[in-house]
Amino acid sequence: MRPFAYVRAADADEAVRAATGPGAKFLGGGTNLVDLMREGIERPDTVVDVTGLPFDTVEELPGGGLRVGALVRNSALAADARVRTRYPMVSQALLSGASAQLRNMATVGGNLLQRTRCPYFYDHASACNKREPGAGCDALGGFDRSTAILGVSEHCIAAHPSDLCVALAALDAIVEVRGQDGTRRVPMADFHLLPGDTPDIETALAPGELVTAVELPPAPAAANSRYRKVRDRASYAFALVSVAAALEVRDGAITDVRLALGGVAPKPWRATEAERLLLGGPADEGAFRRAAEAELASATTREGNAFKARLAVATITATLRELGGTAR
Repeated sequence: MRPFAYVRAADADEAVRAATGPGAKFLGGGTNLVDLMREGIERPDTVVDVTGLPFDTVEELPGGGLRVGALVRNSALAADARVRTRYPMVSQALLSGASAQLRNMATVGGNLLQRTRCPYFYDHASACNKREPGAGCDALGGFDRSTAILGVSEHCIAAHPSDLCVALAALDAIVEVRGQDGTRRVPMADFHLLPGDTPDIETALAPGELVTAVELPPAPAAANSRYRKVRDRASYAFALVSVAAALEVRDGAITDVRLALGGVAPKPWRATEAERLLLGGPADEGAFRRAAEAELASATTREGNAFKARLAVATITATLRELGGTAR
């Protein structure tokens, strides 16, 4: 590990000031950053420790939403009774995301910033535009079973790894960030970026900006929600396909639907086309499958990952069918 400066921030303003340099990184739980530093992939000049800041609570918002501090541990959020009742997809996503030991360390803010698990990103002998802009992407002609099929570019096909972020995308969560110019709010849909020509730029954060909280807006449909994750093994693995879905049905018609996908895109993928087709229509399996097929119609598949499109359609359909049986 190469030498770096260490700063333990006393408050958010000090953290932001210490992180304004191009080689600075914030340290929360460290479950991703420290691993990447050990591998020599992340090489910060300064590590700004924010674990002492007062961002570790879950607070009520007017109207029934929740404000989740960026330093709330994943295990604590998954166990929160308000989250389990109002947003079960969030609790289920967290519980499927890692081992108990990791959940006890990992933070909500860090979850938003975790890097891809593409094997070429971790392999210094391989070309990776995320790790070294302009180097190329060996995944394009290599082992592509775990790669993305939606929102990809000719420069990167890596899939986003987070489970929590998929649920947050479905819920229209808001990310609160603090920077040199004060606090701003970023919709979850805009927080993560597609690779385009710059796959190394993964979020909308400006240099030195610190994630301080995530807001979960009131969403009555979210009480009837599920997070379903399909993976190679149940013990601990990243998603091949995951679905965060919420459904509200009245008199047989869908009055609200929230749908986001994981494991299939370089960012949490909000399934807006499927939502559009479902809203106002019947809550039956035929409608669920047609909407899922329409969402995956734009998929760019390769020999190794073509199964993901079929798997995504089946997983969306099964999850909505389950919710349709319990919807009010």
